[in-house]
Amino acid sequence: MRGNFFFPNIRAKVEVAREISRNALKYALENGGKFLMVSQIDGSKAKPTVTTDFYGVGVVAEIASVESATVEATTVMARTFDVGKITHWSFSDNIIFANVETLDFTCGNGSESRALFEQTLNYIGKYAEINKNIAKVELKNFYVGQQVDYLAFTNVVANEIVTRLQERQAILEETDVDARMERICAYIVAELDFANAEKRIANRVKQQVQSGQKEYYLREQMKAISAELGEDANEKQDYLDRIKASGMPEEVATKATKELNRLSKMSPTSPDAAVIRNYLDWLCDVPWSKETTDNKDLNLARQILDEDHYGLEKIKDRIVEYLAVMQLTGKLNGPILCFVGPPGVGKTSIVRSIARALDRKYLRVSLGGVRDEAEIRGHRRTYVGAIPGKIIYMMKQADCINPVLLLDEIDKMGKDNRGDPASAMLEVLDPEQNFSFTDHYLEVPYDLSKVLFVCTANATDDIPEPLLDRMEIIELSGYTELEKIAIANRYLLKKNMVLHGIPEGAIEISDETYGKIIERYTSESGVRSLEREIAAICRKVALKLVENPNTKVTITSDNLKEYLGVEKHKDEMGLIDDTVGSARGLAWTRVGGVTLNVDATLFQGKGDVQLTGNLGDVMKESARTAISLVKSLADEYGIDKSAFEKTDIHIHVPEGAIPKDGPSAGVTMATVVMSAFSGKPVSGKVAMTGEITLRGKVLPIGGLREKTLAAYRLGIKKVIIPKDNAKDLEEIPKEVKDSIEFVLADDIKTVYENALL
Repeated sequence: MRGNFFFPNIRAKVEVAREISRNALKYALENGGKFLMVSQIDGSKAKPTVTTDFYGVGVVAEIASVESATVEATTVMARTFDVGKITHWSFSDNIIFANVETLDFTCGNGSESRALFEQTLNYIGKYAEINKNIAKVELKNFYVGQQVDYLAFTNVVANEIVTRLQERQAILEETDVDARMERICAYIVAELDFANAEKRIANRVKQQVQSGQKEYYLREQMKAISAELGEDANEKQDYLDRIKASGMPEEVATKATKELNRLSKMSPTSPDAAVIRNYLDWLCDVPWSKETTDNKDLNLARQILDEDHYGLEKIKDRIVEYLAVMQLTGKLNGPILCFVGPPGVGKTSIVRSIARALDRKYLRVSLGGVRDEAEIRGHRRTYVGAIPGKIIYMMKQADCINPVLLLDEIDKMGKDNRGDPASAMLEVLDPEQNFSFTDHYLEVPYDLSKVLFVCTANATDDIPEPLLDRMEIIELSGYTELEKIAIANRYLLKKNMVLHGIPEGAIEISDETYGKIIERYTSESGVRSLEREIAAICRKVALKLVENPNTKVTITSDNLKEYLGVEKHKDEMGLIDDTVGSARGLAWTRVGGVTLNVDATLFQGKGDVQLTGNLGDVMKESARTAISLVKSLADEYGIDKSAFEKTDIHIHVPEGAIPKDGPSAGVTMATVVMSAFSGKPVSGKVAMTGEITLRGKVLPIGGLREKTLAAYRLGIKKVIIPKDNAKDLEEIPKEVKDSIEFVLADDIKTVYENALL
């Protein structure tokens, strides 16, 4: 038998599959029906060959009937009799034969035996209460007259209750019946302890899970078993190791340990336990002391910045200065830089280059459309599904305390009933405070002082003053035509050839052709539209290369239309001749500098003023100021004052669908009104900008570089600017100053002298 046998005085069904054992049964059936049932020591061994492979004591049995006999197995009904000890064994015709002598048992009938009997019955009763698999013991079967047959009792009880093979074998070989009953009692006591432990585990798990959750129940049962075995400290120790390895400050570690102690006292299935685990995971995963090594090689940094971007000298100088200070001091609190400029001038991409030059990790947070303060500072843990804000989340992504963190489109943040995220950014972007930034979720101070924050914006108008005060503003104006040509040659064409799978040298574009693309197909301060046009050329060339792999394409001004289609922008110089009542002004918008045509028409009326072109309040006031100024100068310029009372004035700024506002069109409006009343035409080759007063003074304006570049793109040769803006001419590129005559005006008369013919 493998793993089991039956005690004497038992009627049992025996199924035999091994050939050697089936042969033994067959032989027994043919020769009196008796055989010895003995247990194999190692049940995994398929063919026992020596006497040490099985126990030396077994049970003599007799075949009562054959239940079934198939090719695979033989099943017989057997009756067991005596305990037999093998004295000799041998093989014959693939059958094991054994000489067996039966064992004699010592049976006591005194008070001690009776006490053992009663105690065993008591334990069997207790065991049967918790183990329903125990067959009911019929005591009447063990009485012979008034005496108990203790040997038969131990045989039946051991056969039903004892399951472990070694224990069954030990009881079988025990010839002292009292000792047998003691062994059975000890076995049942051990099983009772184990069964009670199982019951405690089952009751604990049952209280923790809902009915019907089978998988969950099994998992909780495993946890409870681990707790019973003293293995529940693994999770706590794991968190303690992570807290120690994270390098968090002492006060943070104290809070983490306190939360961990709370977790260890909670039920594993408690909702609060999941919240605390998530909180501890964040505390351990956020970097507290891990820092990358900065590149301090100034030449290498300058080389990387020059490789990635053309121009932008002010920004490059600022980064090199940052490195120089770091070399001298050995440390530096992260400055807050803010790049302001129109779209497409390289604000975002230069930050990536800064990270590469410093050899720091680069991350980007888009703030466009953010209206919830919690997105910056996180949600408090009292909310379901609470998480940290974007700042802490990005620090976790960086896995170091000194990344380059780009806060993109910081001027596009809004506010509503959920709070003002711009106010939350005050703490983030203040070097005096961000060493102890507090996220609502973490609720512990976090050091952001080593982060290099870089912000981008199209304009500073929408950035709150307190936030603006914390940043170092670096303005990026639009590119000149020469700069755009250089960028297209060095970067844009190569980049798009790689993206479109075009081999090197397959496309050739001259500077003259680039100039035409810039002038006739784009109208922007940056180079995004220029890159799109170059991409369109690459797609057309890619098609030709598929048709003829040896094609080499040269793009010229003559065949440019074949690749880019009809010109999108005409030569605007032809739109304005020397015209009475029409002048060209210069304006600054979020997308860079633009030209602004202003027209004035007079007709008979009652002196009414009509202003059209989607003008803002400030621009309307500038128009009325210009009219009043012209009235005050009527005598000096030979205008009949009575004409104002019987003439209606209509001032219009074309492109009426676009809102326009600001005071810098005051000079232009004063010029067109004077031209309309005096009949003197305005030169079509002059552009102007400046705010006007009722006394004729020309006041300074902003965005001079962008406005000047807009005039330069149109080929304007003379620009009238306020005299107080003379200092801003240093920011104008040399090629622009060489091709444009700048007139510095401190009053309107200087404007009239240079604009009116």
